[in-house]
Amino acid sequence: MSAAQPPPGRQEVFPAALSKSDIEDAYARWAPVYDFAFAAVMRPGRTAAAAAINRLGGRVLDVGVGTGLELPMFDAGVRLVGIDLSEPMLRRAQARVATAGLDHVVSLAVMDAMKLGFRDGAFDAAIAPYVLTVVPDPESVLDEIARVVRPGGEIVLVNHIGAERGLRAMIEAWLGKRSAALGWRPEFPWAILDRWLARRPDITLLERRNLAPFGLFTLIRLRCAASSAEPQKAAGKADPTGIAEEAPKPAALLDLPRAPTTAASACPLPAREKAGERTNGAWRCRCPRLVC
Repeated sequence: MSAAQPPPGRQEVFPAALSKSDIEDAYARWAPVYDFAFAAVMRPGRTAAAAAINRLGGRVLDVGVGTGLELPMFDAGVRLVGIDLSEPMLRRAQARVATAGLDHVVSLAVMDAMKLGFRDGAFDAAIAPYVLTVVPDPESVLDEIARVVRPGGEIVLVNHIGAERGLRAMIEAWLGKRSAALGWRPEFPWAILDRWLARRPDITLLERRNLAPFGLFTLIRLRCAASSAEPQKAAGKADPTGIAEEAPKPAALLDLPRAPTTAASACPLPAREKAGERTNGAWRCRCPRLVC
């Protein structure tokens, strides 16, 4: 998510513009009531997307994790890093992790989806539920997600695809004039994804499936082209942080409950003495680079 607007040439398929401030302001307002307003209607999509990720396992990036409604749906074999532009939304995800004891959630961080602070190929897969309608430039977000997923890895999307005609199209057009206040773009044509896929021969569309309720949302599965030069399960092995040295750092890293380890050597960072603290002889990592 970024303040930048779509580049020239993309405006014709973006019926409404969104800015970073629009999104931050809207989701600060939505955060207290988001689960009540959207949990039920979006559950089928989150369930389908989580099931696709659970079949893959490994290190997973959740782009636009929000209040963390899908976090309890992931299996223990998934090691998940969640990012979102809205800190008020993430605070609710943080509370969900603590209350439900979701140990598979490695970290949560405030981060711009158009400027992901991870090295190339850092993740085995990525999930982006209901995100593409919430960003100024969906194609740039897709480029960033594809960059941080390893060759051969998968990208799982759930999104509303706008109607081309009929009553629903009329309602979406009316709501589209209020995109800035809503915090999302109700009109979202498939042409955006179609055009992105056309210029990305390294990405294969594996599945496109309409979901309940009433086919309002679509599950989309994509695969990044495999590279013979890289192992199929290489993501995150050499550097558990996944953070590139030159990458932008997260605006905020939320502290998650963890069982303390017994030795500083459990943290892989060379600067662990500066990154952590000892409490009653136990080591608890305070690393700002998304580890432990």
